[in-house]
Amino acid sequence: MSTPPLAASGMAPGPFAGPQAQQAAREVNTASLCRIGQETVQDIVYRTMEIFQLLRNMQLPNGVTYHTGTYQDRLAKLQDHLRQLSILFRKLRLVYDKCNENCGGMDPIPVEQLIPYVEEDGSKNDDRAGPPRFASEERREIAEVNKMEAVKDLKLKQKNQQLKQIMDQLRNLIWDINAMLAMRN
Repeated sequence: MSTPPLAASGMAPGPFAGPQAQQAAREVNTASLCRIGQETVQDIVYRTMEIFQLLRNMQLPNGVTYHTGTYQDRLAKLQDHLRQLSILFRKLRLVYDKCNENCGGMDPIPVEQLIPYVEEDGSKNDDRAGPPRFASEERREIAEVNKMEAVKDLKLKQKNQQLKQIMDQLRNLIWDINAMLAMRN
């Protein structure tokens, strides 16, 4: 799970690279940065799993006879994984900072403006009549489904209560039968 290096590694993109091509290679778009960040996170998770696997298999030298050579090898592997993990976290921080820098000029749009809806008092949040009506219909359908699920949950709880009562009665009956058989012998 290796991640591709960033384009800003200082190497020229090709033999015909001029100053404009080098500038374009240094400017990596946000989508590719997000992909690199995702791969870096996957690498971090993979390395962390390897570290835990090493720690699980590693026996600590607490007076038990143990091969110091094997212990030193595992310790070296663990330190190497930790060093690589540290590098991956630094890389992730750089990608994160670059993404924030690229998105710095964008104004965040509140979610309420992206989704048209009808408020409880009947006033519309958007001037268009179509989407708010669709949102209110969808809200009504969701409410109906929730009501049906609540009724099903109530019926299920009642059935569970009935089954519990039946199981208690059977348990008591078996207890009585066992007591009678014990008295008989």
